[in-house]
Amino acid sequence: MSAQEHEVAALIGVQSLTASAGIRTGAVILSHVGEHGLSWIALGLLGARLDPGRRSRWLGAAATVAGTHGLSIVIKRVVRRHRPSDPRIQVLVATPSDWSFPSSHAASTTAAAMVYSGLLRRRWPLFSIPVMMTSRVILGVHYPSDVLGGALIGAAIARWVAPARRATR
Repeated sequence: MSAQEHEVAALIGVQSLTASAGIRTGAVILSHVGEHGLSWIALGLLGARLDPGRRSRWLGAAATVAGTHGLSIVIKRVVRRHRPSDPRIQVLVATPSDWSFPSSHAASTTAAAMVYSGLLRRRWPLFSIPVMMTSRVILGVHYPSDVLGGALIGAAIARWVAPARRATR
C-alpha cells in the first residue's frame, strides 16, 4: 500500500469514527472559526485592547498568527498537493483553494495556541491544536500529513518568533 493509500485509509477511518451529526457540526463550526486565521488574529487584537501593559506583545502575537497563515498559503501554492478526492471520502465544507498541504487552519491554530498560551501563562490553549487538526480530517478537506505539516509549521514559527520577541524587549 502506498503512502497516499495509507492516508486515504486513515482519513476514511477518522470519518467513520466521527460520523455523528454533533461531531461533524462541531468540525464545521471550527472550520469557520479558523478560516484565514481571522478569529485568532482578532483574539490578539482583543488582548492588545484589554491588556494595554502588554499591548505590543499581543500585537506581535497577532502578527505571528497572520504571518503563519500567509506563509502556509505560499507553501500551498508551491507544493500544489490536491485535496482528498477519493469517492469514499465525504467532503463536508467548501474550501477556498484546491491545494491541501499544509493545512492553514492547523498552522495558524498552532501558532496562535503557542503564542497566546505564552502570553496567558496557561497551557489550555494548546488543547485547540489536536482538536483543529482532527476537525480538518473529519471534514474530508485534508490528509493527516497536511494537518501534521501545518501544525509543525505553526509550531516552528511560534518557537522562532518567541526568542526574537524576548530579545527585543
